[in-house]
Amino acid sequence: MAASTWSGYLTFGLISMPVRLFSGARSSGISFNMLHRPDKSRLKQQYYCPVDNRVVEILEFVKATDVDPVYFESSYYMVPEEAGRRPYALLSKALEESDYVAIAKITMHNREYTVFLRPTSGGMMLHTMYYQDEVKKVEGFGAPDVELKDSELKVAHQLIEALAGKWEPEKYKDSFQENLKQMIETKLAGGEVVEVEQPKKLAPVIDLMAALKASLEQMEGRKKPAASADTVVEIAASAAPRKKSKGK
Repeated sequence: MAASTWSGYLTFGLISMPVRLFSGARSSGISFNMLHRPDKSRLKQQYYCPVDNRVVEILEFVKATDVDPVYFESSYYMVPEEAGRRPYALLSKALEESDYVAIAKITMHNREYTVFLRPTSGGMMLHTMYYQDEVKKVEGFGAPDVELKDSELKVAHQLIEALAGKWEPEKYKDSFQENLKQMIETKLAGGEVVEVEQPKKLAPVIDLMAALKASLEQMEGRKKPAASADTVVEIAASAAPRKKSKGK
């Protein structure tokens, strides 16, 4: 097992349990190192916690649905020590059944953090939290002041269903990093790096219904169709303005 980044006690009322934290995620992209000019040795920046066995104090519980994911920063697995297995299991099960997350305080890496404790897969994850003044606001963000047609929404829902799938994080890849690795390997082997074709500039959508229809038809060959072509034509026809016949 990897080395823990923190160890201490989680307190819940008068109950305390020994736990450890393990880093939950890290970037795996290509990075470049700084070298010491005289001997070409790699320069390192080291982080350490000078004080161990601190306490994670639970302050309150809030509904999980009330927490905006924008407040989540870094993620850690919280694992109980042998003496804390039973109270750990009790708390994680209670949080899961009640749909609550715990808000707590922790001191780690010479800094105090406010954190979330979230139940998942029978255990608990700890997420450090951005504070309110760290979450940026963007002027003008929100629902645009436009009127949407029912027919447009219907086809948009069908397009979503056509692209729907199971959550499988392993199928998503960082194509930029893969291409960068391939370019480095090609250069090391003495090959020539071919310049990639620049993506075409996209034009704003003028006819939204036509764009929705074309997108839905494009998806039919890739995944299960969300609706038959006749249904799409009927929806498009109902949304299109009718031409008046001559003489009337």
